[in-house]
Amino acid sequence: MKFLPTNEHPAERVARVLLGLGLISLAFVGPKSNWGFIGLVPLATGLIGSCPLYTVFGFSTCPLKGSAR
Repeated sequence: MKFLPTNEHPAERVARVLLGLGLISLAFVGPKSNWGFIGLVPLATGLIGSCPLYTVFGFSTCPLKGSAR
């Protein structure tokens, strides 16, 4: 079993990175709230390509690569 298996679709990864950057920007512009740093979570999971909750629940949006997985 791999520690951080890739379990996110490439489009989902892009969406997570954009969402994370958008939320982090709230800590510096706009309401300037520390809650914006919650954007680090989707940013990190998008960059890594692995969602820990997906791993726990055995879920994946990543397309299968061949028949062997």
